[in-house]
Amino acid sequence: MAVQTFLLERLSTPLGQMLVLTDAQASLRAVDWEDYESRMHTLLRRQYGQGTVALRDAARPSQASRTLQAYFDGDVGAIARLPVAFGGTPFQRQVWQALRAIEGGRTVSYGALAERIARPTAVRAVGLANGANPVGIVIPCHRVIGANAALTGYGGGLHRKRWLLAHEADWLSAQPAGAAPAALSTPG
Repeated sequence: MAVQTFLLERLSTPLGQMLVLTDAQASLRAVDWEDYESRMHTLLRRQYGQGTVALRDAARPSQASRTLQAYFDGDVGAIARLPVAFGGTPFQRQVWQALRAIEGGRTVSYGALAERIARPTAVRAVGLANGANPVGIVIPCHRVIGANAALTGYGGGLHRKRWLLAHEADWLSAQPAGAAPAALSTPG
């Protein structure tokens, strides 16, 4: 199997250092927190295979890191246009596409997400796919909550999930009345 080289950047955010991986086509491949770097490597191995990904420090900021910075600076809708590429199973990709369709400032339950992909009995599988998401924030797994509206696990820690949801809620409340937030879509 051929080795893919991804460019690594470290982005300072209000929640700590973020790791941003992009490929030669400038598509985002992974996002994780520096204190969860081992988790990021595990997800990369699961998606692409052992020894098939090499990381190289980026020479300059990518569009992905600039867009993520805009998100943290208050432009939550900026991530909607960010090109993303990922591996995963067909089911995982279906869940991740459904995640990307959740508008900024909104949340859904695992059950509602399962309904959205026409797999209402696959709630646990949806949860597992959510947890295997390599491109957090852009594929917004933090917008999924428990059936009772409780915050459930987040790969970067519940303190980050709380902050991200509050950040997005502030952004949504600042949108002009009647203006719909930009729809999030995954490039094909």
